[in-house]
Amino acid sequence: MNILVINCGSSSLKFQLIESGSEEVLAKGLCERIGLEGARLVYQPKGGEKEITNAEMDDHKTAIELVLSSLVNPETGVIRDLGDVGAVGHRIVHGGEKFAGSVKITEEVIQAIEECNDLAPLHNPANLIGIRACREIMKDVPMVAVFDTAFHQTMPAKAYLYGLPYEYYTAYKVRRYGFHGTSHHYVSHKAAELLGRSYEETKTIVCHLGNGASICAVQNGVSVDTSMGLTPLEGLIMGTRSGSMDPAIIEFICKKENLSVDEVMNILNKKSGVQGISGIGSDFRDIIEEMNKGNDMAKLTMEVYCYNVAKYIGAYTAAMNGVDVIAFTAGVGENNPLIRKKVCEYFGYLGIEIDDLQNEKRGEDLVISAPQSKVKVMVIATDEELKIARETLANI
Repeated sequence: MNILVINCGSSSLKFQLIESGSEEVLAKGLCERIGLEGARLVYQPKGGEKEITNAEMDDHKTAIELVLSSLVNPETGVIRDLGDVGAVGHRIVHGGEKFAGSVKITEEVIQAIEECNDLAPLHNPANLIGIRACREIMKDVPMVAVFDTAFHQTMPAKAYLYGLPYEYYTAYKVRRYGFHGTSHHYVSHKAAELLGRSYEETKTIVCHLGNGASICAVQNGVSVDTSMGLTPLEGLIMGTRSGSMDPAIIEFICKKENLSVDEVMNILNKKSGVQGISGIGSDFRDIIEEMNKGNDMAKLTMEVYCYNVAKYIGAYTAAMNGVDVIAFTAGVGENNPLIRKKVCEYFGYLGIEIDDLQNEKRGEDLVISAPQSKVKVMVIATDEELKIARETLANI
């Protein structure tokens, strides 16, 4: 069966068409600047070159139509007609406490997702636009919602509750939800599989380090804690996000800079983190280049970032009373050996030793810890789209 995986943003749409039997990616691409000037479709069939088409896209429905037209294009398409799409899997950012797993999409499910919009006002409405556009065009094709938050619904109350009056939880569901759940689930399971261990008997810490970043403690196959919270702003220092900090800082900056809360929140989300500390940017390739030139702020940024990651790993080792595997994934985690090395230097007390030659390798899933290391350290390429396709197949 061919499964179309859709990930809608407010002005973008990522897609992959995956054959569920072989799990091959038949085609993938991206619609950019939907509803804006300069919109374009980037489309790449399996084994083919990227095709870039500049086209007006007034809305997500138009974008979906362009994607489907590309998939059935007689010259570069990968399917004969839309009847070859057996199901559609939609990435949904926030399912609140309503969804602890993936579900087949119905009107009731759409309504429940809408009720979570307050928890993810920038993401859920866009996700819903994608669902409605697909349902309008592909009326009889089954569709499944796969939630970023669902994997973390196994967290115990001691991990998800904040130190706030309890009525804020009962009235408004203010709690830690966590994100990147699809990635954390995929990588933790893959780590156990590659090591030949039982997933249900393994303690894994997954470090999903990208422009957005989070860490998850996976104990015996379930998430027991994670660094992101009510929103993706909590936790690690990220590309442009501040991560966790003293909440009184918001009021302090408001008064000092004569800014509104919304303006400070924009700073915390879009002008902070690696970019804010370094003054260079959010890309660690640029940070390392500046470090090599002797830039002290670049060096400091690297130290702050790696220390921050190490603190969460240490905390989750304590939360699980030990750890068997630490897995690095996502853009930074998969491609930055220096960060992996510097983070792991904090864990000599756990008997972790890194094999420098293995750590420098790229483009494959591998163990980067030395044979004598008491804790295995791995690099695993995340595949959220494949995980969404698998969840879709399991729920139609």
